[in-house]
Amino acid sequence: MHLLITGGLVVDPAQNLEAPRDLLIVDGRIAAVELPGAIPSEGREVLDAAGLVVVPGLIDMHVHLREPGEEYKETVETGTRAAVRGGFTGVASMPNTKPVNDTAAVTRFILDQARAAGLARVHPVGAISVGSRGEALCEYAELKAAGCAAVSDDGRPVMDALLMRRALEYARTFELLVISHAEDLHLRADGVMHEGPVSTRLGLRGIPAAAEEVMVFRDVTLAALTGARLHIAHVSTAGSVEIIRRAKARGAPVTCETAPHYFTLTDEAVCGQTPDAALNPAYDTNAKVNPPLRTAADVAAVQEGLRDGAIDAIACDHAPHGLLEKDVEFAAAAMGLIGLETSLGLSLKLVHEGILTLGQLIARMSTHPARILGVPGGALTVGAPADLTLIDLEREWTVAVNAFASRSRNCPFEGWQLTGKAVAALVGGRLVHQELDV
Repeated sequence: MHLLITGGLVVDPAQNLEAPRDLLIVDGRIAAVELPGAIPSEGREVLDAAGLVVVPGLIDMHVHLREPGEEYKETVETGTRAAVRGGFTGVASMPNTKPVNDTAAVTRFILDQARAAGLARVHPVGAISVGSRGEALCEYAELKAAGCAAVSDDGRPVMDALLMRRALEYARTFELLVISHAEDLHLRADGVMHEGPVSTRLGLRGIPAAAEEVMVFRDVTLAALTGARLHIAHVSTAGSVEIIRRAKARGAPVTCETAPHYFTLTDEAVCGQTPDAALNPAYDTNAKVNPPLRTAADVAAVQEGLRDGAIDAIACDHAPHGLLEKDVEFAAAAMGLIGLETSLGLSLKLVHEGILTLGQLIARMSTHPARILGVPGGALTVGAPADLTLIDLEREWTVAVNAFASRSRNCPFEGWQLTGKAVAALVGGRLVHQELDV
């Protein structure tokens, strides 16, 4: 199959390229990237990308697909359909399924389901410890051979510092990335939102920023000690950003991510979106996430971390839950929100507001995740897999969760007006999603 994409503005941070280019795709790979009109169109299918931005397929390195075990919340098929609608051609699936992805059998099952769906690529993340219980390490060689791109006990921290050190040493042997869920459970205790004036006003138990920061400090210190690659998930506080920034300056092998809700919302979102929310709070369980939404100062620090490179990647931490977990009193509600279909639109606000250039954003949503995970993608170079996302930067749209592909509806952005949307996604040269005006 020969597909020619013409008329688009190609933005590829891997090549420092931001210019009009035509792309030729042959047999699922990029065969040529040339000046407009330089590639003959005769005998080739043509996709007109005039007015659109063509970028390496977006990669979200932190999602929860819930299968196996909680298919009523999400499946690999529905999750990857949500992914391609959001412009993501690849996702890394966290291991806290039921059973936990701590064996090759579970990893192979997830990959089989992804192949059957035929949508976004899925890069499974195996567990650090058996059952994610923090007691004994998994067999990393087996997990990597089965197809795991990294290991993590995401959803739970590794509380035992010695076990975390051994995990880093063991993972380094197999060149596996370790993804840290940085949270001190003793400091978190029974908190349900950020500890501060808002939690006090609402009468809810708080989680201090220090619950994240002390574990970030511990784990970057262990990364420096062991020389193993460490990635800090869902960074949410100003203190964490500064700890990571300083660790990088010292040469520690550390990367990190944040999520759109941490540079978009504050803990005030727990009160809901109504005009009188401050006086009559809604206790919006869709705004209950882990780590919790923080303060305006933390939001500003996360934005600055994205701007100056202290934060490497944007990952939405897509965490589907059903009504059974969310339509309950706030303290009893599960933590997490869905984000695959809103991530790009929310992240483009950083471009519209001048915090990031478009190239910087694509680096943080494609090029850097591919490099950190060590998976194909993140570049539009000749010979690379033809995983591409086409973006209409001017398309205005309204978040309508009932129209989402995800099986779950736990989204705090219902009704938001966003500008910029993925209008097509190709995986291996196949058009897996499109809403082009043709």
